[in-house]
Amino acid sequence: MITTSGLTKVYRSRGREVTALDGVDLHVREGEVYGVIGQSGAGKSSLIRCVNLLERPTSGTVTVDGVDLTALAGRGQRASKELRQARSRIGMVFQHFNLLSSRTVQDNVELPLEILGISGRERSRKALELLDLVGLSDKAKSYPAQLSGGQKQRVGIARALAGDPKVLLSDEATSALDPETTRSILQLLRDLNQQLGLTVLLITHEMDVVKTVCDSAALMERGRIVESGTVGELLATPGSELAAALFPVSGEASGDDRTVVDLTFHGETTTEPVISQLSRTYNIDISILGAAMDTVGGRQVGRMRIELPGRFEENVVPIGFLREQGLQVDVAGRAELASGEPQLVKEGVAK
Repeated sequence: MITTSGLTKVYRSRGREVTALDGVDLHVREGEVYGVIGQSGAGKSSLIRCVNLLERPTSGTVTVDGVDLTALAGRGQRASKELRQARSRIGMVFQHFNLLSSRTVQDNVELPLEILGISGRERSRKALELLDLVGLSDKAKSYPAQLSGGQKQRVGIARALAGDPKVLLSDEATSALDPETTRSILQLLRDLNQQLGLTVLLITHEMDVVKTVCDSAALMERGRIVESGTVGELLATPGSELAAALFPVSGEASGDDRTVVDLTFHGETTTEPVISQLSRTYNIDISILGAAMDTVGGRQVGRMRIELPGRFEENVVPIGFLREQGLQVDVAGRAELASGEPQLVKEGVAK
């Protein structure tokens, strides 16, 4: 549904150049919720603004629902009209709501319909329908100043849906909200994704957002995507930075003659007494250094860091036992495949 290829954005000011996007390749499948996460300055906002051409890319292509938007940009009146039509099918939700204080809630939702030339009666019907969809049918005649932050964001979402978009872009839509309101907005986005078949691309710096609502995710650093995939694939990838950030576990080896192992549990393995079975089978003492458990994409997932007595070479058999139980096993200091083959797992780099 959304594809970028070689996407580059360079900002120029007073003789200086800043590369915000550096050859970004992104693929978002139809009907999924896709999260792009990264620290401030990673290029997330530039990416999402280039997807709907609020910012014109310096180079590269952006394709949404089969239409190459970059091919339409700046190529005459007819192409400009086609670009406006294509962009009308892309909804945008902003961090700070961007509501007009002088307009009622209903009038704010009607605004994009008014721009599209929809008649007054049809605008009113559509706006009230959307407000009901986001749970604000009783606030139609209220003004933004009378609403809470969560209610303002729901109005923003209703407004973004006014043009019946196939794609919804969310630019840090929950970062200005408290945790409880954030959860309700994320649940609303997920409900809309399922009810309307919307493809949702959201950017965030909050790992909980990815954990709560995303089917797939990408990690951005310095204008590049360094990791991407479904959340399940990332959790199963040895050395994944995103997996470690989603489920952080910590703890250092108590000595040089100890082996620290990170375990990732999926599905049925989360309820199996694997650690106690390992201890009994091989008569070894196991120290649990840290653990985290949560639900991701409707599946229970957990990570645990344990310490085994002895060096790695002495623990090949116990580690093999853990892998046989269906666990993802990463030995601290060694990026390994399930087969035990060393591998550096960094997008674009392998050996």
